[in-house]
Amino acid sequence: MKNILKSWVLLIVAAILVFSCKEEQKKTIATQSIDFTYEGDLTIFLNASDTVKTKFNIEFAETDYETQTGLMYRKGMEKNQGMLFIFPDERMHSFYMKNTEFPLDIIYIKENLTIASFQENAQPLNETGLSSQVPIKYVLEINGGLAQELGLSIGDSISFSRN
Repeated sequence: MKNILKSWVLLIVAAILVFSCKEEQKKTIATQSIDFTYEGDLTIFLNASDTVKTKFNIEFAETDYETQTGLMYRKGMEKNQGMLFIFPDERMHSFYMKNTEFPLDIIYIKENLTIASFQENAQPLNETGLSSQVPIKYVLEINGGLAQELGLSIGDSISFSRN
């Protein structure tokens, strides 16, 4: 009787160990894709002249949440789309590509609306800080490679309007 009882106890302990050591499946959190919301227009001019280099449909990032989230969790943008970040004052800013799934050109813009510096082809999902290098008030994010393709350069100016 003792041997049978011992066998049952060992069998129960073994069963508990087997089932408790079962590897739990990893849970993935699905994020809903965020679509572009047309909120205004942005024009880039050649070195503060009247010569238009290009135009973008833009979405604005002004609230803390919009600024912190930016273009995260999106699959991409059309070639003529961008996001304009507007900060309350001109100072150094740094961006990163956490949860951003496609390459971006990050264009840093001074308070006087001229391009101050670039971070071209910022790599998706990279959390390295990308500094403006100089004090800025605005940042324009566009698809990676477009700044070079469009011939954008430091000193070019922008204007923007809301819908």
